[in-house]
Amino acid sequence: MALEPGYRESTGRWSEVLRDLKARGMNCPCLVVGDGNLGIWGALASVYPGALEQRCWNHKMVNVLDKLPKKIQGQAKRHLQDIVYAETREACEAERDNFIRWCGAEGCQRAGETLVRDWDRMVTFYRFPQEHWRHLRTTNVVESPFAGLRLQTDAAKRYKKVENATAVIWKMLLLAEQRFHRLNAPEKLMQVYLKFGFQDRNEETEIKQEEVLALA
Repeated sequence: MALEPGYRESTGRWSEVLRDLKARGMNCPCLVVGDGNLGIWGALASVYPGALEQRCWNHKMVNVLDKLPKKIQGQAKRHLQDIVYAETREACEAERDNFIRWCGAEGCQRAGETLVRDWDRMVTFYRFPQEHWRHLRTTNVVESPFAGLRLQTDAAKRYKKVENATAVIWKMLLLAEQRFHRLNAPEKLMQVYLKFGFQDRNEETEIKQEEVLALA
């Protein structure tokens, strides 16, 4: 929907991207998934304050493992996977507490502290249909195509013009899009829209929701 060159991921630059999307007619998204970069979240609060936030579990796991000695990282990763793939939020938080206790026993309290930081934003995906969780836990949908893209840009070393780099990146993303995994249970999107698609209540949205319910 948008590909813009920018200097780092500042709040100001992200705000420009989001305002452009809004000006082109994009309503408030139900959920935004991203890493811990503060730029996107600061911009989101300004432009789309009604959007829910989900932090990427892949990035979180890397940050947690970075706080542990290498000899116990394998065991820690298995604990973290039990947390991420728990069937309910309650089970997820029980596994989280087990991990924190384990970290304390290993003398690695910092890893436990890193895990619980921004916790509420780590478990937002549980509010959505279970069939969609695999799409919402991480930013893989963006990270995967960019992995191949980085190989190309690293090989090229440098582009003389920003416009040329942007054009190449856009073309590569269009090619990568052809291999994207389709959304699981697309029929559940109506359920998501009915639950989260009317963040700003007024007479107009009430009428619109009634129309959607009639179609459903």
